[in-house]
Amino acid sequence: MKYTQPTLDKYTAILTESGYIIRYERGTFQSGWCLLESRKIVVLNRFLSTEGRINTLQDIISQIPISYDQLTLESQKLLDSLLNKAERAA
Repeated sequence: MKYTQPTLDKYTAILTESGYIIRYERGTFQSGWCLLESRKIVVLNRFLSTEGRINTLQDIISQIPISYDQLTLESQKLLDSLLNKAERAA
């Protein structure tokens, strides 16, 4: 996988298509992100590099409920590959 802005945009699309809002803020988040429980808001540390943002979004996507039916075909394929990769790693 390439750690580029288009790749980051694809992972961001998965979350936004599922109704999540992504915000980049300053903070001392231990893992680089936090999820505001009932609001579907993902807050990422703005000082993360593109690679760090991609890795963080991959972690988030594998941990939160995603509305598969609301995703575009491209996002569904990316989500499937991400979840399969996470299953193999576990």
